[in-house]
Amino acid sequence: MFKLRASRAGQGRRISFGRSAKVMMMDCLKKLQPQNWIYPTVILCIYGFFSMLRPSEPFLAPYLTGPDKNLTIDEVTNKVFPVWTYSYLVILFPVFLLTDYFRYKPVIILQGLSYIISWLLLLFAQGVPAMQILEFFYGMVTATDVAYYAYIYSVVSSDHYQRVTSYCRSITLVGFTVGSVLGQLLVSFAGISYFYLNAISLSSVAVAFISSFFLPMPKRSMFFHRKAAKAGTDVSALPSNNNGTPNYPDNVGKVPESSLDQNEDGKHFFKVLLQLCKDLKECYSTKQLLYWSLWWALATAGYNQVVNYVQVLWDHIEPSQNSTVYNGGVEAVSTFVGAVASFAVGYVKINWDLAGELALGIFSALDAGALILMDFTRNIWVCYAGYLIFKASYMLLITIATFQIAVNLSMERYALMFGVNTFVALALQTILTVIVVDSKGLNLGIIPQFLIYGCYFAVIAGIFLIRSIYTIISIKLKKESHNLPQDQSSDGEPSVRGTAYNQY
Repeated sequence: MFKLRASRAGQGRRISFGRSAKVMMMDCLKKLQPQNWIYPTVILCIYGFFSMLRPSEPFLAPYLTGPDKNLTIDEVTNKVFPVWTYSYLVILFPVFLLTDYFRYKPVIILQGLSYIISWLLLLFAQGVPAMQILEFFYGMVTATDVAYYAYIYSVVSSDHYQRVTSYCRSITLVGFTVGSVLGQLLVSFAGISYFYLNAISLSSVAVAFISSFFLPMPKRSMFFHRKAAKAGTDVSALPSNNNGTPNYPDNVGKVPESSLDQNEDGKHFFKVLLQLCKDLKECYSTKQLLYWSLWWALATAGYNQVVNYVQVLWDHIEPSQNSTVYNGGVEAVSTFVGAVASFAVGYVKINWDLAGELALGIFSALDAGALILMDFTRNIWVCYAGYLIFKASYMLLITIATFQIAVNLSMERYALMFGVNTFVALALQTILTVIVVDSKGLNLGIIPQFLIYGCYFAVIAGIFLIRSIYTIISIKLKKESHNLPQDQSSDGEPSVRGTAYNQY
């Protein structure tokens, strides 16, 4: 009898344990359901990691000029690389609008497909025209980046914005760093050829492409599909339910068919465009936002140009055919240092309204010095060190600029300004490319190019140093003029103390 009772008790415990395990498993599955914020975030992070895990990226110039492709430095510099700038500029603006119109996921899939086409061409195509086609598709890749960074805001509630933003952005840095380190280790210690590094990169972007199909299709977007648009209702302000998705009221989004029918002609499309133009006018009418955006566009144009051609400079100083290349290690370290600097700036307690332009001027001058050092040195390690300083400084400043622009804007207006600032930066970069690099322009060699880039950042530094000095002096004079009569007014009564000027 005792044995029978013990057997039944044990059986009951096993049944109870089995039920509890089943409940736990169901809870885990519920958390990973597509409508929950965790599921799309995980899938998007998988996509971001594998799309950036490209061990061949730091060795592109040595690969193109090596025995696999057998192109000359001049062909790579003046005929192949400029195509990326031109295609990026042409594609960016329509992609920016169509990304929102088609609700992100199709554009992310398009980006994954462009990755695969780019690396297939890189592996198996030959000649300058084929490499120019490759650069066109890589321009498509970079232009569609906006879909990756904007997608997550359409499928999670505003309660999770900060967390998912940090996840999605940091995972790309992790992927790029891991890819750079892996490439360097394989080249330095395993003697792997650049061809097989590109094969690994192709496998990685193929995984990213497959993962993009598992992303849930958003039901709304920032501009063209704002379902919570009744009387200016902001989607991000809606309360969220237990699983973290926005809890839409029944009456939200029910707009009369005559005023908003997204299937009719292009009326809604042009209405949105008109509203975007009005928003832009309001955003750029603020002096502070205008100056930060000006630096963003100017500096990003120069940064993209430097990053695009720095491998050619390294190959000129230390030819990859005659020595070991450490491009991967340098890219990994520079990305890590830049990420640490960007993270640390969040803990610096400074009035950026007052000191921000001074910081832009000082660090832009540091960038100019680093580029001029890279240009005049013939020591590859000094050149590497200059690049570390340049990239870390830029990543620090772009973090500050991003925060200063975004802090007083809605998510929609920030996305709009981000797109426009990027477009202006690309327009400036295109002008630089046409004049300095292109075979139809000055067709300069890599050494004169980097001297011009250094002078370009020196001009940026001069603009913002002069502006910051003017701002500080004007604020000081205003304070003195307010504090002048503070001891005693003309009628013998104490005067009213002047207010502090924190805005300008």
